Amino acid sequence: MERKIKLIWDFRGPASAKTAEHHEIHLKEFIAIEKLPLNSTGFEIQNEMHAIAYMVVTDDYMIAVRDALKPHRGEVYQE
Repeated sequence: MERKIKLIWDFRGPASAKTAEHHEIHLKEFIAIEKLPLNSTGFEIQNEMHAIAYMVVTDDYMIAVRDALKPHRGEVYQE
């Protein structure tokens, strides 16, 4: 089984939740435009001043997506 990586974009401030939610739309658009076989994106509210948007990729796509989209951080994805 391939290892999966969760690429994460952090947003901070009072508008962080809306910004993360909107950023997820762009992540989905990128997947569609690039015709990537990926379908796991989302956003999570950490607290009222911090939210994240994320995309789960396999090792095969991690470097290309990382270089194109510049996530703030990444972590091994546990299903």
